[in-house]
Amino acid sequence: MGPPCRLHPGTGHRAAERRPEPHAGSWGGLKPARAPDWAAAGAMEPDQAASDQTGPGSAETRSHFKVTRFIMEAGVKLGLHSIPVATACTIYHSFFRATVAPGPYDPYLVAMAALYLAGKVEEQHLRTRDIINVSHRYLHPKSDPLELDSHFWELRDSIVQCELLMLRVLGFRVSFRHPHKYLLHYLLSLRRWMNRHSWERIPVAAAAWALLRDSYHGGLCVRYPPQHVAVAVLYLALHCYGVEVPVHAQAQKPWWQVFSEDLSKAQIDQIVLDLIQIYTLDAEIS
Repeated sequence: MGPPCRLHPGTGHRAAERRPEPHAGSWGGLKPARAPDWAAAGAMEPDQAASDQTGPGSAETRSHFKVTRFIMEAGVKLGLHSIPVATACTIYHSFFRATVAPGPYDPYLVAMAALYLAGKVEEQHLRTRDIINVSHRYLHPKSDPLELDSHFWELRDSIVQCELLMLRVLGFRVSFRHPHKYLLHYLLSLRRWMNRHSWERIPVAAAAWALLRDSYHGGLCVRYPPQHVAVAVLYLALHCYGVEVPVHAQAQKPWWQVFSEDLSKAQIDQIVLDLIQIYTLDAEIS
């Protein structure tokens, strides 16, 4: 089985009173729209968040997949590093996980606000003008650049207002632990266990990093602890190349429990299954 990495590179009542708000279908055409007050728009506190009720092939899941791909590609064009892009994806998934119904919100506007907010959180600040221009080029590749007119400033206000909405919905908890540092530690440890020539010949590390990046197309980052995701992508990368961890059969505990004691084989299998569903969805959409 070859590596599956086939994917292509997120108050006061006065502020919410009459400012442009995220609205369904508005940013697909880059048009700001006004929605009801935040409380009436269906937002709820994170501790009251509803569980995921969307299947792997539902229209909503497909939409989130496409928008998350937009976040990643826009992040690359904006010069963001991997951690800010991961934070933007996590903010995006967390927002829709913490809302009663995603209908009132335009996912592309939420994605642009997530990029803007992630740049602040990870201290790699972005200008709203750059986000708007990159998004406009991505959504309308054959159109002319936007002019700095009233329409442009309305779009900018929509991003800022959406950022405030996201902060309120998420309870201002927008700093996340990502699997990246865990995966780096696990790879360094695994390299010491294995034969040096085998490790250099088989691109297990590259496959694991690619799998981790692709995992953000789904909601794995908000459904599982980061260390569990890191172990699961490493497990899948090893399995893809048929690599066995040395003395695993004779060890007192599985190698993955050396990295994360509270992780079971059933949990790894579930994360791997969710990751495979992401690639299945990618094949269906492509």
